[in-house]
Amino acid sequence: MAWALKLPLADEVIESGLVQDFDASLSGIGQELGAGAYSMSDVLALPIFKQEESSLPPENENKILPFQYVLCTATSPAVKLHEETLTYLNQGQSYEIRMLDNRKIGELPEISGKLVKSIFRVVFHDRRLQYTEHQQLEGWRWNRPGDRILDIDVPMSVGIIDPRSNPNQLNTVEFLWDPSKRTSVFIQVHCISTEFTMRKHGGEKGVPFRIQIDTFKENENGEYTEHIHSASCQIKVFKPKGADRKQKTDREKMEKRTPQEKEKYQPSYETTILTECSPWPEITYVPNAPSPGFNTSHSSFSIGEGNGSPNDPPEPPAPIVDVSSGITPVQNLLPTSTPQEAQQWLHRNRFAAFSRLFTNFSGADLLKLTRDDVIQICGPADGIRLFNALKARMVRPRLTIYVCQESQQLREQEQQKHENGEPGNGAFFVYHAIYLEDLTSVELTEKIAQLFSISPHQINQIYKQGPTGIHVLISDEMIQNFQDESCFILDTMKAETNDSYHIFLK
Repeated sequence: MAWALKLPLADEVIESGLVQDFDASLSGIGQELGAGAYSMSDVLALPIFKQEESSLPPENENKILPFQYVLCTATSPAVKLHEETLTYLNQGQSYEIRMLDNRKIGELPEISGKLVKSIFRVVFHDRRLQYTEHQQLEGWRWNRPGDRILDIDVPMSVGIIDPRSNPNQLNTVEFLWDPSKRTSVFIQVHCISTEFTMRKHGGEKGVPFRIQIDTFKENENGEYTEHIHSASCQIKVFKPKGADRKQKTDREKMEKRTPQEKEKYQPSYETTILTECSPWPEITYVPNAPSPGFNTSHSSFSIGEGNGSPNDPPEPPAPIVDVSSGITPVQNLLPTSTPQEAQQWLHRNRFAAFSRLFTNFSGADLLKLTRDDVIQICGPADGIRLFNALKARMVRPRLTIYVCQESQQLREQEQQKHENGEPGNGAFFVYHAIYLEDLTSVELTEKIAQLFSISPHQINQIYKQGPTGIHVLISDEMIQNFQDESCFILDTMKAETNDSYHIFLK
């Protein structure tokens, strides 16, 4: 039997009124917002959805960028949703970044068949460090003299043309490339994230960096100044193999989380997609010296000549000469040398990379530096070279011998008088030093000829007195077996046939 509940008339009226009021309230939703109140595009335009959208892979974005840069390294799995991806790198290891051309047909026709220039930078992610970037980099330069923050591994790279780096910009490199051809550049980051943290108790977290790529096209004047595209990604740099250990630790931590917790984190992508960003502003404190090779408003110096080979070092810069003051380059650094003359000396002796460190140093200031000071500033290799140049140290010869020009007969007479107890005639024997580098008989002949002020052609043969008084013809091999700092009595015998001499070493 079916039971029906019948409401009184008054209750029916109340129920009917409630239904009408509820319908009216629903019909009023969105009237003030207009017909587009329920548009999904408006909902996705909210900041929270924009943030999530930016973390998605580029293929899910509606906007197609002209270029895409892919860092061929996996992202960290310990990054929450709506946050930017984070990639771990090893210090000094080469990592590939693929330069992809995503242009549609007819898009940016002005660069078709032409080269573009890309500038790579490693910059700070934290805004606080960005404000003090100059001071941070100068401190790093002082602690790591001669090193760079960012380098290009030219032999492994493909499709890059004329790679360049400015010695005044340790964190920047640049090159030309053809978008229509395959291009991959391998970069090396030499600083680690913990080098810029406040060291207190050890074990501190390192600061994150950003790899930023800015691409420019050529303008009417042939200068690469017209900005096309910029993209960047967040990285952290560890000591060698540290990035692999950190990636493994993050993966193991994620495996221990519950499925509900895992939903709060984004997956680890096999590659890192650099996301679009604003172009990096020009650095005002770096002098804008024009690049040799191609015109640009950006300061750059060539890594190599023409083909960009790292084995071809660039030509050293010309010495700085103040024409207006009439100052000419100094040959030797003297204590009285001015700071300008000291700069000229540094450039001429291939120390231009350190000229900025010694901007206000006079000749006396440089000459007062100890060996340890110079090595700490310039590094072991260049430091030792600079110290030797400052002290004007000569290269030690391979062999030194001493010869005496007095006759053997006079020497024997003096020795006989000494043995008999007779007073000598007061004669004393002077030896001359002969320094040999090539250790050849020809070199010895030339040095002896200089000693006698005769022509080398006048020396017929050189002999050395051997066992039992025999005369042994001196050869290259015999000179190479001379004991260093040996003493010889040098006697001469004039040849009968022509105006030449036989030399005897006893």
